[in-house]
Amino acid sequence: MRLFHLFLVTLMFYAPALATQSAMAQDRTAGTQPRMDDPAQETYRQLDLFGDVFERVREQYVEEKTDKELVENALNGMLNGLDPHSSYLNEDSFEDMRTNTRGEFGGLGIEVTMENGLVKVVSPIDETPAARAGIMAGDYIVQINDEPVMGMTLEDAVDQMRGKVGTTIDLIVTREGAEAPIEITLERAIIKIRSVRHRVEGNAGYIRVTTFNQHAAGGVKTAMEEIKEELGNKLAGYVLDLRNNPGGLLDQGIEVADIFLDKGEIVSTRGRHESDTQRANASSGDLANDLPVVVLINGGSASAAEIVAGALQDHKRAILLGTQSFGKGSVQTVIPLPGYGAMRLTTARYYTPSGRSIQAKGIEPDIIVEPAKIETIHGERFGEANLRGALKNNDEKDSKAKKTKNVTKEDAEDEEPIDYQLLRALDLLNGLSLYRDSATAVQAVKEQTEAAKSETPKAEQ
Repeated sequence: MRLFHLFLVTLMFYAPALATQSAMAQDRTAGTQPRMDDPAQETYRQLDLFGDVFERVREQYVEEKTDKELVENALNGMLNGLDPHSSYLNEDSFEDMRTNTRGEFGGLGIEVTMENGLVKVVSPIDETPAARAGIMAGDYIVQINDEPVMGMTLEDAVDQMRGKVGTTIDLIVTREGAEAPIEITLERAIIKIRSVRHRVEGNAGYIRVTTFNQHAAGGVKTAMEEIKEELGNKLAGYVLDLRNNPGGLLDQGIEVADIFLDKGEIVSTRGRHESDTQRANASSGDLANDLPVVVLINGGSASAAEIVAGALQDHKRAILLGTQSFGKGSVQTVIPLPGYGAMRLTTARYYTPSGRSIQAKGIEPDIIVEPAKIETIHGERFGEANLRGALKNNDEKDSKAKKTKNVTKEDAEDEEPIDYQLLRALDLLNGLSLYRDSATAVQAVKEQTEAAKSETPKAEQ
């Protein structure tokens, strides 16, 4: 009976195939052969194959499976076979996805995809169990709680990693350059994503966007307002940190790019048909007031993060610094299936304003800066005062100066790690600001000189 219902659904969507079959039946009656090259007939034959396999699995598989399980597996197989980002979402997965975009969910705090049958980490999310445990963008998860990942679907792997808050999970990951697989134990937690963080670094505003959820654009605007209020006229520019940002909502990426642009295209999406092409353009008004902008990217910057970086780079509005981005240049549309969840389907590719497709290629930064560890060489200072018989300094203030404390190796290890890429970005931003101020000053002098010449009366002939 269930198979009959499946057959009825097939009839609803493939009525043309029935007409073809009826015509073929008449042909056979007249002694003619059916047309095997008819596309509709071939489609019907493939659906008949699906029905046959479905029925045999129901009746003969070693363990009993429900029809719902079989249909969901079939849908996942069909969509996962298209590309790594298309998938079927049952009702629970669909609700989880909507919760994620709202900015709070339970889990480990990693954005993942499927590659070569393994779960690949796109990026860890700041201040989550995964980030604190040292999981890095590009890591491959090969085992979850003693169960190999090879053979799992992406949805299966994600389900395995989810669980009750406070419970632990054991992962084995492989990492490029590591001599052996790395064993990591994590404790599941409620992941509250604060998509935007900011602070003042000298005379620069530092804005970190961790993901493009529905609060991202509003968070960036608020950050800029607070930075302007704190620094006033001393503000030299902004560092926009998109490292390990896995992307998110396309419209939020567009809106964040628009914050720094006054005009021009931000991104175009091109689907299967020419009529599907859409373009997003910047609205008038650069909220950064044309101050210099440096954007930090790395291999964990994907999707909407690449849209922002690509748009600002193409319009020469910002300098990109860091390492090559992830290269996810496709657009997924979530299509609700009332009563059955939804399907996530890749429907378009996106292109930067200059027409670049970054799919499987990524965005190359203007200045390549690899992550690096900076170590301070500590030791006792040797100077004039250490020389035998050196004259004393009679300045009373200097004589009362405190002695320099010797910093031990243990003290150095307790210090917070230095972000070398951020330091380079701040140096670059300060340099751009100085050049900009110098250029403005030179222009002002030129204008004053020209004005003075025009006001000087000409000598009488």
